[in-house]
Amino acid sequence: MGKLQEFELTFDSNKIVYSPGESISGTLKIKLAQSLQCKAIKVNCNGFCGITTKVNDTAWQEEEQYFNSTVSMADKGTLKQGDHSFPFKFLIPASAPTSFEGNYGRIIYRVRAFVDTPRFSKDYKTEKPFYLLSLLNLNEVPDILEPSSSAVTRQFTYLLVKTGTVVLRAQSDMKGYTPGQIIQLTANIHNQSGKSTGTVVASLMQRVTYETKKPTHDVRTIAEVEGAGVKAGKEAEWKEKIIVPPLPQSSLIGCDLIKIEYYIKVSLKSPEVMLTLPIHIGNISLDKKAHTSSKAAASTSSAVKETTTSASATTITATTPTLPPRPAPKPAPRAAPRSRVSSYISPSAPPAEDHQGAVGGMSPGGPMSEAIPTKSHSQLGVSGPHAAVSPTAFSYAPGLTFPQNQRSNGSTADSNGPLFCVSTGATIPFFSESSTTPMPATCPLILPPDYRNSAYPQEAPPSYDESCNT
Repeated sequence: MGKLQEFELTFDSNKIVYSPGESISGTLKIKLAQSLQCKAIKVNCNGFCGITTKVNDTAWQEEEQYFNSTVSMADKGTLKQGDHSFPFKFLIPASAPTSFEGNYGRIIYRVRAFVDTPRFSKDYKTEKPFYLLSLLNLNEVPDILEPSSSAVTRQFTYLLVKTGTVVLRAQSDMKGYTPGQIIQLTANIHNQSGKSTGTVVASLMQRVTYETKKPTHDVRTIAEVEGAGVKAGKEAEWKEKIIVPPLPQSSLIGCDLIKIEYYIKVSLKSPEVMLTLPIHIGNISLDKKAHTSSKAAASTSSAVKETTTSASATTITATTPTLPPRPAPKPAPRAAPRSRVSSYISPSAPPAEDHQGAVGGMSPGGPMSEAIPTKSHSQLGVSGPHAAVSPTAFSYAPGLTFPQNQRSNGSTADSNGPLFCVSTGATIPFFSESSTTPMPATCPLILPPDYRNSAYPQEAPPSYDESCNT
């Protein structure tokens, strides 16, 4: 580099991921082979969002600035030969959004250093990126524990002849998940036509909207599960599970140019029937115990109110005149038991099923309910070697742990490394303990398990009381 042998920015404790409201501090190191005349030495910290309409283009059509601060390390003068260190510190605004990298836009944070020299001399500059993570707490999203459900009815037309209708219903167990959790999906297909339907497909979808003059929508399939079709006149139920891979969070709070949405798309190939189930992907998982206790407290308070109301009503009616008591009726003669079996109060075993059509709550003579087998799982749009995954890459919530032996290609990853996401939009990288520079987020998505070759998961059989009630 000539006179300038070293010109480098370092962050304290080699920290690279920060939270909004934190301060970022570090040192600018300069090593000179000989003295250098300079007009000023400055360090700048800024964060902004830029979007475009071309893939991976940096000629931004729209920009949004979050903060831009500059401090002067030295004024006009001569920098002597040798090593020089200039400490710096910046405060990150609490309103800054999470870092993001997509095909049509980015949210970028960086620290830059400049050495301005006199006229006709070479200026020097360097920069170092850092990453911001604003946690999305799913417990703060309203109605997050309620299932996301939808239903649609479509006319089945075969060879231009209407043969009946098909009713598709689907729901997920919740509306919010964190990476590593499982989406429990249930779909019900009622084929009221004379032809068999095509296969049923459930897909986890990501939709990123870039707000230019003409908004750009980047829609991609994250995971996909396919089930068999339903025969004519049949009603079938399909239960499937989808593992949520490492993904950027649903909301970029503080950014008005980029919007991230997730939903589950359930569709039939024939006839063409499709519905969507909106969901949220966050960083802090749901605390079901807290939600359950709050609901229990609400129900207890309502029960107390009802008890108070009924007690007041009882007090009022007690003052009204009562009718004279009537003689008690004579007991009816007890019929003699016909057999020893009929004298039992309750059966000693579940009753036998008289009608095959009664299984699944269907009446005799109606369509029989059956289970749809799963044909395939797939993870789309991913290539490249498997990267080592940090166990903390999935969720911030305590208690959610994963095996730490996820290693490949002989790489040794730090299990306490920073959280990361994949090329579907996140910029928080994953790097090894010995690496000082972030590696690109090229980790492929995690394939869901193939449940066809395994006895897991299996639900426990229903209890005796549940069988009787059904």
